[in-house]
Amino acid sequence: MEYVVGVLLGLAVPIFGRVVGFDRDRSFYTVVLVVTASYYDLFAVLGGSTRALLSEMAATAAFVVLSAVGFRRNLWLVVVGLVAHGVFDIVHGGLIEDPGVPRWWPMFCLMFDVAAAAYLAWRLLQRSGVKAEPSR
Repeated sequence: MEYVVGVLLGLAVPIFGRVVGFDRDRSFYTVVLVVTASYYDLFAVLGGSTRALLSEMAATAAFVVLSAVGFRRNLWLVVVGLVAHGVFDIVHGGLIEDPGVPRWWPMFCLMFDVAAAAYLAWRLLQRSGVKAEPSR
């Protein structure tokens, strides 16, 4: 169930952003990356682990920096950041012992990240005029 909901929300958030016009500003997707990365910090607080919180904050800082650089330079870096966060979700449990992370969260977040990254990549390709059809 976490896989399906992750994909659905990973598409619903950016589609909603496009429909209401949030994504007209290039900061929209960068904020999505920052918020997504910060959930692990929240889980560390909920789990009551200072050690986990410090580790989670260090990881979040890396995604915040990538988000800021992507905002300033190229939104493709935000696509990379979302995919990288999906990879982080896969290896998270082996890197950081965080008692507050729900068992289902890493797979939910992985699917959200990948879906949101795919949507943003598709939008960037649309904006650049790249055709999805093979050339003849």
